[in-house]
Amino acid sequence: MDISLREPAVAGAFYPATATALESQLRDLIAIDDHRHPLLACIAPHAGYVYSGGVAGSLYGHLEIPTRVIVLGPNHTGAGAAVAIAPHERWRTPLGDFPIDTVLARKLADRAYAATFDPRAHWREHSIEVQLPFLLARRPDLEALPVCLAHLRLADCIDLGRTLARLIGESNEPVGIVASSDMSHYLSDADARRLDRLAIDAALTLDPVALYETVHREGITMCGVVPATVALAAARDLGATAAHLVAYATSGDVSGDTKAVVGYAGICIHR
Repeated sequence: MDISLREPAVAGAFYPATATALESQLRDLIAIDDHRHPLLACIAPHAGYVYSGGVAGSLYGHLEIPTRVIVLGPNHTGAGAAVAIAPHERWRTPLGDFPIDTVLARKLADRAYAATFDPRAHWREHSIEVQLPFLLARRPDLEALPVCLAHLRLADCIDLGRTLARLIGESNEPVGIVASSDMSHYLSDADARRLDRLAIDAALTLDPVALYETVHREGITMCGVVPATVALAAARDLGATAAHLVAYATSGDVSGDTKAVVGYAGICIHR
C-alpha cells in the first residue's frame, strides 16, 4: 500500500466521482458573497452534498480561503490514533491531487500532546474528505493538513487549539482552520432545530468551554463538537472577535421527512 497517497473514500457516494459532474454541482452550490471574510476558522457540515451542500456552499462562498488550511474532522470509524495527522504527501480528489502541508504536519506531531501520524483514522473517514472539493473550488492551489480527532476531554481540546494557534502564529503566511461537523442526528425537525440553536449560540460566543459543555449537558448529537471546540480555542488565541451563522438547514428541508433529520450549520469565525 502506498501511504504517500490517500485515495478518495466517498467519491460517488457523498459527492460526484467525476470532475465534470463535481465541478457542475459545486458551481450550483457555492454562492459567492460580495462581503467575504478571510478564513480564520469556520464550522462546516460534512453530509452528502444533496443534503448539506447548500449550507456548505453558502459558507465557502462567504469565505476567502488562504493557500494553507488545517481541516479538523471527527473520527466516525473509531480507527487510529486519538489525534491522527494524515501521514500522506498527497490526497486525491476528482478535481485532482493536492499536496499535504507536511511541514506543518511535522511541527504539529512534535508539539501537540497525543498527536501522531496515522493513516488508519483517515482511510474510510468522510468528514474531512467532503470539505476538500469546496476548498479546492475556492482555492485551486490549496495545501491542506487533515487531522482526524477522536472524542477528547475538554482540557485536551483547549491544549490542542492553543498549540495550533501558536503554530499558525509562527507561520509567515495565513493558515485557516475548518472544523467539520454536522449537528443533531435523527431527531424530529423541531427538536433538532431547538437543540442545534443551543449549540450554535454557544459557538457564537467564541467560548470553546461553553460549546463543549452545552453539547454534553444537553445531549446534543453534534458529531464534530471536538473539532469545533479545538477550532474555537485556536481562533480565540489568534484574535477572533466575532462569529456569525451563515446558513442552517436540516435534511428535512431536502427530503421532506421531518420525523428524523440531521442538522447542518455553517459558522464563520473571524477577527
